[in-house]
Amino acid sequence: MTSHSGAALLAAEQKSAEVTDWSARIGWVIGLLLFVAFVYWLMRQGWKWRGSLQSGLPELPTAPEIPGAARATLTGRYHGSTTAGHWLDRIVAHGLGVRSRVELTLTDAGLDVVRPGATDFFIPLDAVREARLDKGIAGKVLAEGGLLIITWEHGGTLLDSGFRSERVAEHAEWVTTLNHLTSTTEGAR
Repeated sequence: MTSHSGAALLAAEQKSAEVTDWSARIGWVIGLLLFVAFVYWLMRQGWKWRGSLQSGLPELPTAPEIPGAARATLTGRYHGSTTAGHWLDRIVAHGLGVRSRVELTLTDAGLDVVRPGATDFFIPLDAVREARLDKGIAGKVLAEGGLLIITWEHGGTLLDSGFRSERVAEHAEWVTTLNHLTSTTEGAR
């Protein structure tokens, strides 16, 4: 009986574990949420600041009423535009920095860029300078040749716009076609 009473005394002397301090935990969670909101606000301010720096870029052209016959169509993703040759210098003015689905149609007049949920625009054929395959543009890096990059002039600024087809094998044909058309239009100028 003495061993049982000793165990009972030990059990009576032990205290239960500390209960979680919920007020401290809630304070940490609220602090973390405020920090995340602050970082998001800073990112948004940076995006708006970049847009104001690029405010000199004129409005984007729209497709002509009669663009001509469709030569080729690409369905895929638009990954954004940058200053030509500077793959990390994203252009955000006029919605050019917004990623979206895209249907890119090559017509006799140029490239019609239709983006559901974002601003559509048109690249006149005489504004296209070159097309090439690349692996990256601001915010997106893929395998070598994973992006179709179209360099074009808008308002005196050369831009690189990145597209990725659902069928990546199409990219090489687009590069060949656009570069051929570019050399033809340069000769006509």
